[in-house]
Parts: sequence; structure tokens; C-alpha cells
Amino acid sequence: MNAAEIHDKAIVIDGLICAKWNRELFEDMAKGKLTAANCTVSFWENFEGTVRNVVEMNQLIEANSDLLLKVRTTKDIHRAKAEGKTGVMMGFQNAHAFEDQIGYVQVFKDLGVGIVQMCYNTQNLVGTGCYERDGGLSGYGREIVAEMNRVGMLCDLSHVGPNTAKEVIIESTKPVAYSHCLPAGLKEHPRNRTDEELKFIADNGGFVGVTMFAPFLKAGINATIDDYVEAIQYIYNIVGEDAIGIGTDFTQGHGYDFFEYLTHDKGYARRLTRFGEIINPLGMRTVGDFPNLTEALLKHGFSERQVVKIMGENWVNLLEEVWGE
Repeated sequence: MNAAEIHDKAIVIDGLICAKWNRELFEDMAKGKLTAANCTVSFWENFEGTVRNVVEMNQLIEANSDLLLKVRTTKDIHRAKAEGKTGVMMGFQNAHAFEDQIGYVQVFKDLGVGIVQMCYNTQNLVGTGCYERDGGLSGYGREIVAEMNRVGMLCDLSHVGPNTAKEVIIESTKPVAYSHCLPAGLKEHPRNRTDEELKFIADNGGFVGVTMFAPFLKAGINATIDDYVEAIQYIYNIVGEDAIGIGTDFTQGHGYDFFEYLTHDKGYARRLTRFGEIINPLGMRTVGDFPNLTEALLKHGFSERQVVKIMGENWVNLLEEVWGE
């Protein structure tokens, strides 16, 4: 089979998208033949604000039901593939929405949230993010991990501090993930993971989704799809072919205000970082370019079987293990 045929046949999953949700994006997802995506519905929002975001996402899925369906189980991912739609997996980039209520974990699971990042860049009640001194997982955090394990919710560690991440990996009875990260071995950055961290999560049954967010790539805004594949290859060589997938971190359609919100603590307080200009790698400018990634992986020597795993099959296996269905 050629690259286009392999892409058509494969389940294609993006482990993290926080784009501007609208019809134009959903049409681009269809163009890219994206089977499912972890779509962020919470950054700094509290319980009530996050519920409102879930309501809005439900309304978008309903209004665009010719293109989208809501994912609660891996069966829904297979259904999205069969129907030629994109499955929306609702996820958080911060456990802040749980506030101090362990019972909210079940509430959000019932609403369809299947993936939650423990911290977003800074300290919360669970643990510490990657932009400040990391005190590790709190006692409450251990209870949250246990509850997420119980209800079947994936612990995401992408923006989490190294100590907190390690303790979640040890604490969790189910596999956990960096849904969207890059290797520090190619570029030093607080958001990138060392070889030791990557090996540790894989050795403990975890998973790594590789991002292409330009500020974290070695070539920055000059990066091409080949630079992205280089990062995938780097991580692949550490974690192996069963523990790796894609998590682009597409921010398609967003402007200056959105990135100001992301780069300040709580969305409004102290500045944590500056991203500078953000240009996605040449060849992966939009979600619609996903077929180019299948082609690039094959061109760089990955086998058809390995490409199918990386593009989505590994994600499905991970989620089935965590979600239980």
C-alpha cells in the first residue's frame, strides 16, 4: 500500500488539540482523516467554568454531527472510523476543575471526560507544574490518582513537574501518559522530557505522545515535518514501538489573547514563559495535513505496521486499558 492508502485505513488519533472549536476546524479534521482527538475543555477554569465548556462542546458536537461524534469508549473511536467522522475525546489540561472535591472526578467521567492532566504549568492542589519548584504529588493528589484509576480516567503528565510526574507514574495502578511532549535530548526546555524520564514512564507501562509545538522543537519556527519526525524517532528509540503516539498540540485558529491566557499563571497572574512566534512545522501547518505525517514516517524508514501503531493504534490500546472498554 502507498502512504495515502495506509493513512485511509489507519485509525488516526491526536492525543492533544486545543484549537479554536468551529466548523472550519472540524472540516479540516475531516480533510486530515482524523479518527479521534483529545480536545481540551479546561485549562484554568474551576468546576463551574469547566462544566460550561463541556456544555458548549456537547452543543458543538450536536450541531456538527455530520462530522463529529462524542467518544466515551474505544468502541466509539472504532465507530468514528467506520462512519468517517472525528471522535471528540474531552480532556482537561489541569486537575484544577476538581477543586477540592474527589467526587467531581466521577461527575466529569459521567459527562464524558476521559483524560485529565494533573497540573498545568504551576502548583495546584494535586501537585506541581513544570514551571516552578516541584514539591511532588500531594496527599490529596494521591487520592485523585486513585479515583481516576477507579473511574477509568487517563492521568496526563505533559505540563507536570518532574517530581510530581514520577510520583504519579509510581502511584497509578493504570498506565499514564505524556500526551504531548518532546525530548530534552534535542532541545532543553522545561516542557521537554529527559531520556531518563521518557524511559521511566515506558518502563512502568506508560505512554508518550509526541508534540510538534514549535517553541519546543530544536528548529523552532523554522521546523519542518522532517524535524517533527526526528523527534518521534528520538522518542521511539527510547520507549519502543508500543508506547508512542501523536499529540500535536494544535492551537489552530487561536490568536494573541489565547496564548497570553496560557502563559500566565491561572490565566491572569504572573507570566510563566513567552512562546514568541508560533508557526507549525512546514508540512504540518493544519490538522488537514495529517496524511503528510504518515507519508513522512514511511519516508524516514518506519514500517507500515509501525506507522499504523504510531498514528493511532497505540493510543487505542492505551485508552482501552485505562477506560476498561
